[in-house]
Amino acid sequence: MTRLLRGVMSAVLLMPLVATPSANATADIQGSDLGKAKFTVTATATNVAARSDRRPVAGGVYDRKVGKTFISWAGQYEDSYVQSYDHRKATWTAPNRVADGDSDAHNYPTMVQAKDGHLLIFRGMHNVELRMSRSPKPHSVDGVWEETLISKNAATYPMPFVTRDGTIYVFYRETSRDLDPTVPTDTRPMLYVVSKDNGKTWKNSTELTGDRFAIGSTARTDNMNEIYIGQLRQEDNGRVRIVYTLAGGGTEGHLHDRYHRNIYYAWFDPRNRHFYSAAGKDLGTQIDDADQETHLKVAETPLTVPNGVKSPDYIQLVGTTLGKPFLMWFMGDPDKGPLRNYMSTWNGRSWETKEVARGLRTREMEPVDPFTWRVYATEDGKPNVNTFLVRFGRTWTPEAVIPTAKPVQRVEIVENFRDPARAIFSGASSQRDVAIADGDISVAGISRR
Repeated sequence: MTRLLRGVMSAVLLMPLVATPSANATADIQGSDLGKAKFTVTATATNVAARSDRRPVAGGVYDRKVGKTFISWAGQYEDSYVQSYDHRKATWTAPNRVADGDSDAHNYPTMVQAKDGHLLIFRGMHNVELRMSRSPKPHSVDGVWEETLISKNAATYPMPFVTRDGTIYVFYRETSRDLDPTVPTDTRPMLYVVSKDNGKTWKNSTELTGDRFAIGSTARTDNMNEIYIGQLRQEDNGRVRIVYTLAGGGTEGHLHDRYHRNIYYAWFDPRNRHFYSAAGKDLGTQIDDADQETHLKVAETPLTVPNGVKSPDYIQLVGTTLGKPFLMWFMGDPDKGPLRNYMSTWNGRSWETKEVARGLRTREMEPVDPFTWRVYATEDGKPNVNTFLVRFGRTWTPEAVIPTAKPVQRVEIVENFRDPARAIFSGASSQRDVAIADGDISVAGISRR
């Protein structure tokens, strides 16, 4: 067994691998005890999507008050676009360009709805600023949006959510060297900003807690001091589940994102701004390296780039079943085989990790019932989105293949979705350069007919 597998599989539950379904499969759930469901796919805009480093967070929202779904996506030059779907009329608006992406794939939009009904788009202008665009009218994406500079704290990767009382949080990663040139380039912690007045004024986590950062480290001997949150997910009870990996230069010296290492899990309580482990350990308002190594480590992976893939990948997924978290993540294969897909589950005392599939990029997931989650995944270079059912955070079963005309690079579940606008599919562009934007924007949902 390779060193990679020894590190990852330290708590493995043996289980046969499930093959990826054929691209010619129908979109029906096959053999599922949840019954059969058929997905519908609608292209809302064609040949418009640029490459994006977007995470599966805050892609769109359903507004019950007006019966509309609002979505956001990154177009040419990574500019921010929005569209809306009228569920009564079954019609989509044309794309509305709301903000400049400055030709950087990191500067993608993320969307939430403030308590006053206004739509808010956040962009981390790569290593420079955190910006917000506000819709001119509540419950609508139409018109010219107002631009606000929230922070100049070298922000990237915004991850917003809104609490029940309307408080807005935006987690973001700071590139510390852009604020202090004496800091190594691979020191990049997580911070957040908070607004209690629908985005009019903001305070950052340092002002609120006195901590230099919310999650991070500065002095690891392996120089893995960069935090890459794969996903954060707010639950109905208010808890925010977080899964992340580390990046940095490794033992060779300082270098941005040379390696990735390990999987970590925590949850955040917006009421007291404390972080907690899966076991319930209160870590206070800041996670440091001692905290994450002692209380938060889910799986240990080596400092390698197997088959040229940063491993674990930038995207990891988090969910819970009966209050117990489970994670989906993937790595490259050291023997030049397909990607290796893992599921890690908290059993109440420790984390159990097992390999469940190969060759997939797990993109997003959603709860189906109290015991079951649906995982959306893609295969490199191929069209279609494959779905799988995870029950009790343990079993992995093929569900459906959702047909798309071209490959898909990103999937986001719409907050409080209403079919047929359940999931947003951002099509893969043919080039990395964001001046090229030829991917499709589609939405998928389950047909009730």
